[in-house]
Order: sequence, then structure tokens, then C-alpha cells
Amino acid sequence: MMIDRENLLRRLHELRTEHRDLDTVIARLEPGGADAIHIARLKKRKLKLKDEIAWLENQITPDIPA
Repeated sequence: MMIDRENLLRRLHELRTEHRDLDTVIARLEPGGADAIHIARLKKRKLKLKDEIAWLENQITPDIPA
């Protein structure tokens, strides 16, 4: 159980890092008028990462019924 939790936490950290890196890349590309399709793909990847992060956070700390 602890190993699974550690793996989930490690993966969560990786996803958060990639999400943050995409923020930086998108912010640098947008003002320069970079390829709109490329930026759209980066944003789509960022949204997918956000969903994965939310799912992992839920796995690590599930809702407890009140």
C-alpha cells in the first residue's frame, strides 16, 4: 500500500512539473504569433494533464462520506 502511494505521489509530482513547464512554453509562444495549431495542441495536453492530476489526487486522498 505504501509503495503504491509513493508511486502515485511520484507520478503526481511528474505531472505537475510537466503542467507547469507547459505553462511556461505556452506563455513564451503566444505573444510571438507561433503556430496556432501547435499552441492548441500544447493547451490540449495541459488540460489532459490537469485531468490526470485531479484523478491522482483523488486516488491519494479519496472523499470521505460525511
